[in-house]
Amino acid sequence: MTDAEKGLLAKVPAITLGFWIVKILATTFGETMGDTVSMSWLGETTASAGQSGLNGYVVGTAIFGALLAVFVYFQVRAKQFHPALYWATIIASTTAGTTLADFATRSLGIGYPGGSMLLLSLVIGSLFVWHRSMGTISAASVHERKAELFYWLTITFSQTLGTALGDWVADGPLGYLGAATIFGGALILIAAAYFFTRADRVLLFWSAFVLTRPLGAVVGDFLDKPVANGGLELSRLAASIVLGIAIVMLISLLPQRAETVLEQEHR
Repeated sequence: MTDAEKGLLAKVPAITLGFWIVKILATTFGETMGDTVSMSWLGETTASAGQSGLNGYVVGTAIFGALLAVFVYFQVRAKQFHPALYWATIIASTTAGTTLADFATRSLGIGYPGGSMLLLSLVIGSLFVWHRSMGTISAASVHERKAELFYWLTITFSQTLGTALGDWVADGPLGYLGAATIFGGALILIAAAYFFTRADRVLLFWSAFVLTRPLGAVVGDFLDKPVANGGLELSRLAASIVLGIAIVMLISLLPQRAETVLEQEHR
């Protein structure tokens, strides 16, 4: 089988502007929906937190983790790229990442710096083992089962890292908007490197993929956190519904096609 033929089997979307727009909305949705379940519904940030004997972050992680496992199962078994299934898996990973990061940094007490460093090491470790095992970490290689498992493992680690990193930066003097400016600026620099340099395209992809998560995290927090803390104090559930509708509309309206090996090579 040629590289071109293998590329046709890739079960991830082509990397376009539309991809990044949906990705940022999905990460923002993951933050607001994860907080809706663990904080608003399970009361993790209320005065009654823990009185039921349950940790809201653990329960939320179990719920979204189970959904993630189901979606990954069907994603791996699928014979070709299915946009709805792919983005459902991304959303499950980002919501699970939100609640898992909150549990690690808050309930376990390792804090934002410790959580961010731990999760960054997991992302780098996953990419390293993936590359050693298959010789590439290109998204276009996600047509083999082993590559798919590495892909979704790395994504889940990166989604969790993004929550901890976003909270760490936003919790300082910069606040939510300042943190969003930092991460947005970093993404602009990556885009400039893509268009004006010959920097490795796969490295640029994963750098941008990781950084969209903390951007979405701080934007999500800005939408639903109290005004006294620098947020807009919008309803978490309402924000999640609006974001969910926007994601569904974009997936339906924007062209969705599978990534190919040749596209990766010629970027």
